[in-house]
Amino acid sequence: MGVMDTDPQKVVGKTAEELKKNAEIKPPEWAGLVKTSSHLERIPHQSKEFWFERCASILYQIYRHGPVGTERLRNKYGGRTQHIVRRSHHRKAGGKTIRLALQQLEKAGFIKKEKTGRIITSKGISLLDQGAK
Repeated sequence: MGVMDTDPQKVVGKTAEELKKNAEIKPPEWAGLVKTSSHLERIPHQSKEFWFERCASILYQIYRHGPVGTERLRNKYGGRTQHIVRRSHHRKAGGKTIRLALQQLEKAGFIKKEKTGRIITSKGISLLDQGAK
């Protein structure tokens, strides 16, 4: 079974477990203190686990929709604001967390930077294939 034939949540979960073993991918010390988007009210529940899941999710998004840049990923991970009186609007996710995750994935060799955005490498494809099994 390939990556596209498997449930994305299972692929991302198993890929996150593999990313925990990689020395290049590590959560920053401030990751447990910040929200990931301005539309959210609280920080992520599992701050240590969250970083690896977000990196795996970004890798999956680049595999599916690449080449992808920071702005497209900010739109993807953003969401609607919750207002009682005013209308809801879409808010982008924070760029720092996405940018740092992209830099770590690039340093580990899973993605590479092109002129049009970041694309997945063969090492990244094999990591996602392991997660799909």
